[in-house]
Amino acid sequence: MLISSLDPSTLTREQMTRLLFINLVDDGKNGDCIFVFGGRSLSRIKKAGELFLANRAPYIVVSGSAARWENKTTTEAAWMKEHLIEMGVPEEKILLEEEAENTTENVVASAFILQRNFGLHTINRILVVSSPFHMKRCSLTLQTYMPSWINYTYCPDDRTFGQKDTWWKDPVEEKKVLKEVPSLIRYVKEGILMDMDIGEL
Repeated sequence: MLISSLDPSTLTREQMTRLLFINLVDDGKNGDCIFVFGGRSLSRIKKAGELFLANRAPYIVVSGSAARWENKTTTEAAWMKEHLIEMGVPEEKILLEEEAENTTENVVASAFILQRNFGLHTINRILVVSSPFHMKRCSLTLQTYMPSWINYTYCPDDRTFGQKDTWWKDPVEEKKVLKEVPSLIRYVKEGILMDMDIGEL
C-alpha cells in the first residue's frame, strides 16, 4: 500500500500508529554524525547528547532558525547547542545550521553544512534525532533530498508519552499525531516527499 493511496479520514488509531511509528527504532549502529531536527525540545537534546557521549558518532549537527518563535532572537540550533554543551558535548563537535524553518529545509540546509565540513561523499550513516511522531516525516525527507548512498539509524527521543504505545494517552501528543498524519499524506501526494510502499496497515 502506497502512502499516496491513504485517506487520513478513514485511518484507525492502530493504522496511524503503524504509519508513523513502526520500524523507526534505534538499530544500535554507529554513524558519522548525529542530526537533530529543529525544535526547542529538551527530550531531543537529551537523546542527542546521550548518543554522542556513548560514542555513537563524533559530531552533532543541530538545525533550525528562530523564525517560528515570537520574540526569540536565539535560533533553535543555537539553543540546542547551548544545552548540549551543558551536557558535556565539546563545542567544537557541534555544527550549526541556523536558516531552516521546516523539516525539508532542515535536510537541504544541513546537507550543505555536511558538504562544507566533511564532504557528503564521506558520509555513510547518520543518526537521526527527533520526536517519535515526527520520525516518519524525517525519514521520508532524508530519503527524498539526501544522497542515496547514505544510511540512517533512527533515534526518536525517549519522552514517556508520545511513543507508539502511549501517544493517545496524552492530549498534547495526540494532537500532534492527528495533525501529522494528514500532513504527511498530503506532502507525499503533492510530491514534496517521496512515495513509499508501507505494506498493509
